[in-house]
Order: sequence, then structure tokens, then C-alpha cells
Amino acid sequence: QAQLVESGGGLVQPGGSLRLSCSTSGLNLDVYTIGWFRQAPGKAREGVASINTNTRSTRYAESVKGRFTVSRDNAKDTVYLQMNSLTPEDTAVYYCAAGFPITLVPGFIGTEDEYDYWGQGTQVNVSS
Repeated sequence: QAQLVESGGGLVQPGGSLRLSCSTSGLNLDVYTIGWFRQAPGKAREGVASINTNTRSTRYAESVKGRFTVSRDNAKDTVYLQMNSLTPEDTAVYYCAAGFPITLVPGFIGTEDEYDYWGQGTQVNVSS
């Protein structure tokens, strides 16, 4: 019953901004951690950011810290990823996922197998 749907991807110029949305249903966001992952062609998925909506704690990969912000809306059904100062290296398919990561170290979002539910992804292309 749990579903996650990403939206907001597209083409943006370097230095620009983009806001991704993760619309959820069938999930208690006071329990699950929502993570954002990205995957570039030929590369493994990497964790970008996460939010625990119970504790309000957020985590960011070092590559995006200071540029990306993850948040939840007032209805607690949508999680956002605000991406600023985008570079071509940010080009990837971005996924949101729900799970219970337990490996809590700086700059580490969690492993893929720690997330139980995944969206279909949204393409982000940073190019001039």
C-alpha cells in the first residue's frame, strides 16, 4: 500500500536551483526515515540526504551539504529536496525512499537495503 512518487526533475543550468518532491501515501512519516538517492549512468546509487520526520534530524552527503536542503511539508505527506548551486556533477536520476537506516555516521545516508519502499525516480540534468 505504501507508495512514493518523485516529481520536479528537469533541465537546469549550472548554478541554478531545482526543488524535488516526494509524495507519499500509506506511510507514517513519524516513523519512517525518508532518504534521497541519486544514480548517474554507470555509477551506483548514492545517498544524498535524509530526514527523520519524528526527530526532525537531517543528514547530507558531503558533496551536497550546504547546497541541498531536505524538508517535510505541514501535511506530513510530502518530502522536498531543495537543490541550489547545481553543477553538472549533480546530473542523475533522483529517487526517494522510505526505510529505517541504522548506520548513523556523518555524511552517510544509509545503504539501499535499509530502505524498503522506493519511488520511480525523476531525472535531473544540469547542463548549459
